[in-house]
Parts: sequence; C-alpha cells; structure tokens
Amino acid sequence: MLGAGILGSCVALFLARRGIAVDLFDLESAPMSGVSRWNEGKIHLGYLYGGDPGGETARHLIPGGLAFAPLMRSLVEQSLEGHVTTSDDVFLIHRDSIVSAGQASSYYRRVSELASQAPGARDYLADVRRAQARPLTPGELASIADPEIAHAGFHVPERSVQTNWIADQLCAALAAQPGIRLRMDTRVTAAAPVGGIDGPWRVHADGQAEPFDVVVNALWHGRLDIDRTAGIALPFEWSNRYRLSLFVRTRQSFALSSAVLAVGPFGDIKNYNGRDFYLSWYPAGLVHESENASPDLRLADTLRGTQATIAAIRQGVTAVFRGIEPILGDAEAIKLAGGYVFAQGRGSLASAASTLHRRDRSGVARRGSYYSIDTGKYSIAPWLADGVAREIAGD
Repeated sequence: MLGAGILGSCVALFLARRGIAVDLFDLESAPMSGVSRWNEGKIHLGYLYGGDPGGETARHLIPGGLAFAPLMRSLVEQSLEGHVTTSDDVFLIHRDSIVSAGQASSYYRRVSELASQAPGARDYLADVRRAQARPLTPGELASIADPEIAHAGFHVPERSVQTNWIADQLCAALAAQPGIRLRMDTRVTAAAPVGGIDGPWRVHADGQAEPFDVVVNALWHGRLDIDRTAGIALPFEWSNRYRLSLFVRTRQSFALSSAVLAVGPFGDIKNYNGRDFYLSWYPAGLVHESENASPDLRLADTLRGTQATIAAIRQGVTAVFRGIEPILGDAEAIKLAGGYVFAQGRGSLASAASTLHRRDRSGVARRGSYYSIDTGKYSIAPWLADGVAREIAGD
C-alpha cells in the first residue's frame, strides 16, 4: 500500500480486517500527516459544483458522500458525534460568481433530487431523503455575510467533518490493527511486475526492491510518477495546488453558520462544534500552483506559511463573513496548515471554462495486480477504499 493518507489508511484497514497482511508506505514520519489531516472535511453531495451544470460531478460524488459516515464509523469504531457540523451549510452567491443566483437555485434543486433519491440517503451525516435547498431571506443573508458581496444565499443539506480528529482516530486504528506494517519515512520510486502483470509486483523504495502480491498506489503527492513506471497512462490534464487555511480553537462556544462563497476562488468557514473552526480565503491561501506530476517537496517546505498569510486569510474572511473577529479574538490556538491538492483539471476558478469546476474523473485505474486510485475528493475516500478492498479480497 503506497500512501498513508485517508485513502491508503482506509484500504489498509479494510484489507487487514479481512486477514490480508499489508505493508503501508509513506514518505512522512506518521500516517495521516498531509492534506488528509488539514482540510475542511466537506462531505460532498455535489452542491459546490455549480460550475458543472450537467451534474456529472454531483452524480460522481453522491454515492461516496452518502457512504462516508457508516464506513468511517466502522473504521474508527466509534461515533462521529461532536466532530461534525450540526446544521446545513449556507451557500452564498458571490457578486463575481461564475453562476447567477437563478442558475444556482436550479442547480441545487437538481442536486437535491439526485441526493434524496439515491440509495443510502438516510445514512448521510444528516438524513437527506427530503433534501432541498432553501433560499435565505434578506435578513438571514445580512446576518451571515455582507450583502454587497454575497447577493443571494441558500441553505443546502451538506455537512463537514473535523479532519484532524478523523486523522487521529485512523492513526489509532492503524496502530491497533494486527497485520499492518507501517513503513514510514520511506520514499517509493517505482513499481514494476516481477513477471506478468497479473502476478506479483516489485516496489522500489529507498534503494531496495520488494515483491508484493498486490500494489495499491494511493499516494496523493507523486502518484503519477509511480503510475508512469507501472505502465499506467497518465490523465489528460492535471494540476497541483498548495493551499493553506486556518484552523482555530476558541475558549468559549460560538454560534456561527458554516458558509461557502460560491462559485469561484473565494472562501468558506466551518463551525464543527462551536469551538473548532476552519477559515479559508482562496486568494491568500493558494501559495503555489504546479503542473508537474510531482512538485518539489523541498519547495513545499518553504510554502508552509507566514504571519502575512495568516493576516491575509483573516482579512479576506472578515471582509465578507459576519462574526469572525470575535472568534479570532477568543482563540486559544490558531494553526495555519494545508498541503498540495491534486486535481484532474486546470485553469482559474474565476473562469467558467476552467476544468477544475468538474470533479467526475477520479477513481480507480488497474493494470493486473497494480491499482492506482485518484481519490478526487476526501469525502469519497472510504467508499473507494471499500470497493478496492472488496475486489482484492474477492468479496
């Protein structure tokens, strides 16, 4: 198993619990140390992708989003309560959005129909069998954001999970699970079949080569380079973006709506439990973009943020969203964190022509006993992992 982010960790647990021994490789010193730990944790049903009016992204994301909660509960063997946003997200239509309020309303209605009719609708982080998007009144809009910037808004039935807590629980599960051998601080450089592609494959790492019956490439950074050595065709286009956000812990509890500015390169806020918050402002948090298959990690070390980045994110979200300053003023901890985000797409989110507005091309590629998985979105990782583990185990 290559990569100990959310996807690789989930596959490893699913396989080990079926009695299959797993070696889990990662360049970091511990599992779940990268962007799987530091992101907003939105469990997508597709509402964010109003720039994909055909709905292909929503159709692609809904099955995995609906399966996230039951699969994650089984993996960490406990409830997610207390680490999930407790009310519907508010989607705000920015004055410079690539979609109008009318287009967004129509799109949200179609997504609600897809989600409510899908198998497992009751199993989401909230029951979405009667999913619908409700427009905000002018008073509600003004209480959440500056109406000069956000011209309309909608309540949509999406929720988010606190990713650093999920990461801690998955790390504990990996440590407690017999049959998983953690191979941390290890750089994988290649994978190649020993003989035919349906037999064992050799993994080349740190100057050594070891055979394994099956190889699953779940790397987030560098996956394409390993795929190239394995004979897997690379996607038509891709991009890597290094993004940073603020993770805030307050002393007292605050009532603040979780809200997203859509659709474009804007920002969002998450209130997980009244004291733990996520604050993102895309123009300030996007510190690097690369079309290299494997951006230089030494460069990444210089991108982990400065006080100027923190100040710019604070300024961006405070200028739009109500109630941010009291939260920051009461903070007992503010952490700037993130990492590279891989996507099969390119272009500026400010452009309707950008292929980043579609996220329906992720999934599993296979060559014999070698699997490569583009997670696409955090929200569908457990679902993809379950499917791959079932196939490998012959369920």
